[in-house]
Parts: sequence; structure tokens; C-alpha cells
Amino acid sequence: MQPGTHISVLLREACDALLPERGGTLVDGTFGRGGHSRELLRRMPADARLIAVDRDAAAAAEAARIGDPRFTFVAAHFGELGRVLAERNIAAVDGILLDIGVSSPQLDDAARGFSFMRDGPLDMRMDQGSGPTAADWIATASVDELAGVIRDYGEERFAQRIAAAIAAARERQPVERTLQLAQVVEKAVPARWSGQHPATKTFQAIRIHVNRELEELRMALTAVPGLLAPGGRLAVITFHSLEDRIVKLWMREQAGRTPEDPRLRHLPAAQTSTAAMKLVGRDIAPTEQEVAANPRARSARLRVAEKLGDFAGTVA
Repeated sequence: MQPGTHISVLLREACDALLPERGGTLVDGTFGRGGHSRELLRRMPADARLIAVDRDAAAAAEAARIGDPRFTFVAAHFGELGRVLAERNIAAVDGILLDIGVSSPQLDDAARGFSFMRDGPLDMRMDQGSGPTAADWIATASVDELAGVIRDYGEERFAQRIAAAIAAARERQPVERTLQLAQVVEKAVPARWSGQHPATKTFQAIRIHVNRELEELRMALTAVPGLLAPGGRLAVITFHSLEDRIVKLWMREQAGRTPEDPRLRHLPAAQTSTAAMKLVGRDIAPTEQEVAANPRARSARLRVAEKLGDFAGTVA
């Protein structure tokens, strides 16, 4: 894959899950570079509608190239889906797609600061027009705050050592460049293993924190039951265990299979009084062929749920 090239992950599987051929109104809550939106439009009937949402200015520029009257782009966070639809007097939609992750063009653009492989400003914001940068946060966070984020969002076993190393480094000079941070982390981690760069988890963790990604995901999921029409589907693509765990547990809870009550785990959703949605199949991973063509897809997982016909949700 050439740098800057974006290949939509699980493209066919995610679009299949939303049943675009039946029409109605669909939402691409994470437009990115538009791969899923274009495929959905290709399959949707003439009277259907697609609302795409993204907070990245580059995504907005890419969306402007789609001259399809069925397509509308909105600059917003996917956690704001309730507001986006309410402002357009859309009471319910027939499908929502969330592709939770960073696109290849974002990773490959050194100026965005997402990658430890290219030198650039330590930005990491999805929306570069608002909020503190990663460098801003690193400059002011306490050692405990640094360690907590790296541990909780990166699942990094050496979080405390890395946090102490970052704090020591910023005493000498501000940590403002990607390669500068990567070198600090690399020196703090004892050794490499599993072929993964020592800075991988730290960069992931800081990016998630700066963009409030897990908070946005929870906000979007909370709103979904009130946004979907009966029979409407939610398809979510995740790229690491934290996101996938949130989606998996939320979908199980919506299906009435709450982990707090093990007696419900093996019951069909229809036998539980709290079921709002039903699970559609099992989680889907990329094929070996897709991973070979796009190694960044290797950790992706797709989960799908469908709103039950007798459940009336509320928009968060």
C-alpha cells in the first residue's frame, strides 16, 4: 500500500450489514476518506439518503467531491449524531456505520502528528481547529496523569516508566515532535517484542485521550437506540481491544445479555424484558487476503446489531 492511500477496511462486509439496497436513510458516522460512503451510494436506490459525518477538515474536502444529490456531509463529531439528525428533522434512520480509527492519510501525513515513524509536530487532533494538541497536554499533565492515560488507553505495562521518562525529557526541553517522543518512549521500554515498535501503545493512548475517542464512542452508542428505526442496523468497526470491548459489551447489554446477570447470557434477546436490539451474527475479522493487501486492517473487528421492532428508544 502506497503512503497516503486509504483502503476502507471490511468494506464489503460493513456495507452488506447495513442492507443499503432496501433504501431509506443511512448514516456514515465516520466518513474518513469516503470509501464506505461511496460503496453505500453505489448500492442504494435512487430515493435513498446518506448522511455522512466527520470532524476532520480533510474529510470535508473529500466529501465535497461527491456530487450525489442523495449525499449530505456534516462537519461534526460522531458523538453528536443525535444533534446532527435532529437539526435536519430526521426522526429515525435505517442504518448507522461507525468506523473507529485513524485513516491511512492521517497516519501518513507527518504534519498531523499521529505517527512515530515520521517526524512532525506532535498534534494528533482529528479536528485541528479546536482543542489542545498532544504536545500541549504532555507539557502540562502530571506524571500520574501521563501514566494513567498510557496505561488505561494504551494497555502499556511500562506506563509508569514511560511517564517518568517523558516528564524528565520535558524538563530539558519541550516535547513537541513525534520522533522526539518516540525516542523518549523507546529508551524507557526495556525491549521490543512481537515485532511492535515500543512507542505504538503510547501514541495510541495519547491520540485516544486528545480526541476523547472513547467518550465519543460511548456518546454515539448511547444515542443509537433512539436514532434507529425498527429493523435499523448499527455496524461498528473497531481497531483495538478497548474499543471492541466497549462495543461488544454494549451490544450484549442492548440484547438483554448483561454481564452483571450471568443467567441472561445464553437467553435469546426476545426472552429478556430489557432487550432493545438483537445481535446480528458474530464479530467479523478481515480475511487473509485483505490483511495481505492492507496490513493496517489486521486488528479490525466488525460487530452488527439490529433494533427490535417493539422498542422505543430515546435520543441522547
